[in-house]
Amino acid sequence: MAVAMAPIDDLTNWLRSDGLEIVLFVTGSVLLARLTHWVSGRIYRRIDARPSGAEQIADEGAKHRHVVTQGLTWVVIVTIYSIAAVLIVQRFGVPVTGLVAPAAVLGVALGFGAQRIVQDILAGTFIIFERQYGFGDVIRFGTLGSEGGVTGTVEEVTLRITRLRTLQGEVVIVPNGQIAQVINMSRDWARAVVDVPVPISVDLTRAREILQEVTTAAVEDPALGELLLDAPTVLGVQSMEVDSVHLRLVARTLPGKQFDVGRELRSRVAIAFQHEGILVAAQVDTAEPMAAS
Repeated sequence: MAVAMAPIDDLTNWLRSDGLEIVLFVTGSVLLARLTHWVSGRIYRRIDARPSGAEQIADEGAKHRHVVTQGLTWVVIVTIYSIAAVLIVQRFGVPVTGLVAPAAVLGVALGFGAQRIVQDILAGTFIIFERQYGFGDVIRFGTLGSEGGVTGTVEEVTLRITRLRTLQGEVVIVPNGQIAQVINMSRDWARAVVDVPVPISVDLTRAREILQEVTTAAVEDPALGELLLDAPTVLGVQSMEVDSVHLRLVARTLPGKQFDVGRELRSRVAIAFQHEGILVAAQVDTAEPMAAS
């Protein structure tokens, strides 16, 4: 009877000592991970908080701090769970020092098998510390194996992946190691370009005067003027076709606001030409993201 009770006593003692410590390690690691998420959330809200009247002004430093916080949060959580795993293995009586050699072999094997993951993490490290883009930036990716690329707003940047939200509301997750080219449309300033096709029979001097009036009114408009860094410029004739002439209007805007400004300028140009009785068959709007060094 005493022999039969010995294993039970050993199990009870183990549960009271090492077993209890394992439960504490698991609980503590989960709580620390949640605390890390809570702290990072507070940091995000503090970074995103902007003074009144500055909602339209992009802060490149805030974007970078947001990305760094995301990366550090990921690293801290991985470290917490890794330490907890090592401590739990020790409580099961497995000598950690004896696992060094097998772990080295396993690490080499995983290194060959997980080269893409290592590539993603290294690429993510350079993205964060080189400030290539940040949270809230509008970017276009040229990815390996893709011709058209992906355009969207950055929602999350970690050491391994970048998550975008497209204009259609789709979520696109791109591994950092697969990014071949990045076009940042929200860095420092951007440019809205509006090409206005005017019938060949219209007086081009009068058409330029109308466009100039539109640019003057755009600068004086309180809402639209806040998005412009300077007065829009009428460049003149961009191209000629059989029955029309294309006049180009460009405007330097706040980063990421070139699309809003382009749509508003198109609308104002169409209304102004309608008042003059000039029919504009079609309008083509493009946006040329510019980065000031």
